Amino acid sequence: MSGTESNKIKSDPAENPSISNKTKPDYGIIDMMLSHGELRVIDSETLIKETQNRVWHALKSGYEYSPVEDQSDAFLRKHVSSRMKMVVMYVDLVGSTNIALELPEDKVAIIITCFAQEMASTIRHHNGYVLKFVGDAVIGYFVAEENQLQPADDAVLCAKSMVSVIQKGINPILNQYDYPDLAIKIGIDYGENMIVRYGADAKKSHVDILGPSMNIAAKIQNMAKPNQILVGDDVYARIHPSIQPSFEKVVWKNNEWKYRRSTGELYPVFAYVD
Repeated sequence: MSGTESNKIKSDPAENPSISNKTKPDYGIIDMMLSHGELRVIDSETLIKETQNRVWHALKSGYEYSPVEDQSDAFLRKHVSSRMKMVVMYVDLVGSTNIALELPEDKVAIIITCFAQEMASTIRHHNGYVLKFVGDAVIGYFVAEENQLQPADDAVLCAKSMVSVIQKGINPILNQYDYPDLAIKIGIDYGENMIVRYGADAKKSHVDILGPSMNIAAKIQNMAKPNQILVGDDVYARIHPSIQPSFEKVVWKNNEWKYRRSTGELYPVFAYVD
C-alpha cells in the first residue's frame, strides 16, 4: 500500500459482517475451546525451562538448533492464490543495531539465533505458523478461516508467553555469560490476506502472504515500547471478553499514529497492560 491508501483500513464490524452478533459464536463454546487450548499449549513454567536449556546449550556448544519442519511453507503451498483470514504477528528485537555494533559477530549470531528460534517455537506452541525471519524480526500468523475468535486469543496468549520467555527464559541465561538483556516489541492485527507464489515451480518457488493486516501489524509493532504488546482494533474485537479488560486503548500524541479506516476514523490500537 502507498499514499493515502496505506493509511486506510476497512471499517469493522460494519464492513466485516463475519463478526456480527448473528454469526459470532457463543462464548460458552469459546470457554470450552480455551480450556482445550490450554491442554495443547505447554504451560509457561515448562516453556521457560525448555527455553533455558536450549539457550544454555547454544551458548556452551554453538548456536545450532534442531531442525524443525517448515509447516508454514507446506500450508501456504496448498492455498496459493487463496484469500484467507488470519491474525498476523510481528515480533521485533529491540536494539539489535546497537547489539551488532557493540558485540563480536559470534555473540551477535548467538543472540539473533536464540531470539528467532525461541520466538518461532512459542508461535508453534500456540497453534500458529512461522511465516519467516526478516533480519531481527519474526513474522507469524494464526489462521482464522473457520473461527475468528480462537486465533485472536491464541495470538495474544502467544505474545504474553513471548515476553515471559525473553524475561524469564533467555535473559537469565544470557546474563550468566555477560550478554545484554533482550527486549521485544510485538504488533498484532487481523484481516484477509492473499497467499502468493513467486514463480511457476509449485514446490520450490517462494511463497508469501500479502495484505493490509501484514502492513498494519508491522506499523503497530513499530509503535510499541520494549516488551509491549499492541493489537489493532480488529484483533481486540475478537478476543474473549475475559481477556479484553487486560487491554487499554492507546491515546496517541502529536499525530504519531496516522492509519485510518475507510470511514476516515483513526484505526484504534490497544496495549496489553495486565
